[in-house]
Amino acid sequence: MDDLTDRVRAFAEERDWQQFHTPKNLAMALAGEVGELIAEFQWLTPEQAAVVMSDPDAGSRVKAEMGDVMIYLTRLADVLGVDLVEAALTKLEDSARRYPIEQARGSATKR
Repeated sequence: MDDLTDRVRAFAEERDWQQFHTPKNLAMALAGEVGELIAEFQWLTPEQAAVVMSDPDAGSRVKAEMGDVMIYLTRLADVLGVDLVEAALTKLEDSARRYPIEQARGSATKR
């Protein structure tokens, strides 16, 4: 994760883009890229979505959009000083407390 963060930061700095990489702009760009990822699945059946990566063209587009999402999320975390791995692990621990296995197994109910 640190290597990716360093490379994304260097990419932005080499182009003098850090001036545009405000948290608001990065969050908006991230939302846009998530929208583009969603668009790749929009009209697929659940069965088609499950095997999308087996289609070379569709799989390539999905992978590219996932890369964009990861890059913008990584850059946003860097700008805000958030350790993404720590944030994800903390969220996972919180979710484990909120959704104990014996109560949540097989259920999509939010708590």
